[in-house]
Amino acid sequence: MVSQDLSAPAHVAVSEPPPRIPAKPPPARRDPYFDNAKYLTIVLVCCGHAWEPLTHSGRFATAAYLTVYAFHMPAFALISGYFSRSFDMAPGRVRRLLTGVVVPYLVFECAYTLFYRWAQDDWTYPFSLLDPWYVMWFLVALFIWRLTTPVWLALRRPVPIAIGLAVFASVSPDLGGDISIQRTLQFLPFFVLGLTLRAEHFDRLRTRQVRLMAVPVGMAACGAAYAVAPWFDARWLYHRSSVTSQGVPNWAGLVTTPALLALALVLTVCFLAWVPRRHMWFTALGAGTMYGYLLHGFIIKSSRFFDWYDYPWLHSPLGELAVTAAAVGLITFLCSRPVRAVFRFVVEPRMSWAFGEPRDTSPKATEATGATASTR
Repeated sequence: MVSQDLSAPAHVAVSEPPPRIPAKPPPARRDPYFDNAKYLTIVLVCCGHAWEPLTHSGRFATAAYLTVYAFHMPAFALISGYFSRSFDMAPGRVRRLLTGVVVPYLVFECAYTLFYRWAQDDWTYPFSLLDPWYVMWFLVALFIWRLTTPVWLALRRPVPIAIGLAVFASVSPDLGGDISIQRTLQFLPFFVLGLTLRAEHFDRLRTRQVRLMAVPVGMAACGAAYAVAPWFDARWLYHRSSVTSQGVPNWAGLVTTPALLALALVLTVCFLAWVPRRHMWFTALGAGTMYGYLLHGFIIKSSRFFDWYDYPWLHSPLGELAVTAAAVGLITFLCSRPVRAVFRFVVEPRMSWAFGEPRDTSPKATEATGATASTR
């Protein structure tokens, strides 16, 4: 005989508990290694710009300048490529590209032009969005690189193709200087290489064996830079024109460009091998490198326009150290949280008024939409 529960009528349905709303996933944790790498890279960028006037009078400063310029922008491009791997032309990512690259470029390109007009008392200096001024070339390059990311990710061998384009640019004097096309193409291989890298590749760089090997390689590079400092033209490392601007024939680019790319890659590996893996006092500053990059140009150019380097003591060893310390302090301040809070409206504007509601274009959302439509 089956017993019944007489405490509840049979016709009364037992209510089910409401469905649980899944908790919002916690935000992804930032890897301190990459924040450290971004901060140290922007420090090298600022130091390189600050050292340039010292290269006319000091061999040590020239050697340091050449060493840094041989790899600091390639490292910057490689890290940018690594963090662009997920770019797929989805509306949300296109929106971030516009607000994080295009809008800052438009604002700061105009700001730098006005700054030049005021500092040089040349109010006829033209506005030109196709001819980036000073540091602004990188934003143009980053926009083009990121916009073409789906193409590079679709190719079987993207890095050799990017190297081929870099060599083509270096041997093409008629390519022109609009939108910094020379630099965009000649630094392209490092961005594309970053797209192909995974976390495990960086783990291999951080092994004890690689770090120990990086020491003699780095020392050899510094020694070579010191040896060639009196006669080597740093413009070879800028990659902003074809090789013919250095007074050599076109075919020389077939050799020099791959050689300079290989040198930059080796030094980038040495640099990344020694980037700290744990949280440091400067780790949080890695999130503000774009602020430091865009803002430090005003100070660097002011030092040229207003003759800050005319003091002889700055060209002594003690002065060179003072300039270095000032550059590190400047870029550290510009990457700090208070500066980011002040300038966020132009470096990372929200601009929700300019965009429609984001649409979910994921496969699950598409299937759900199709299923709903089929039931109508």
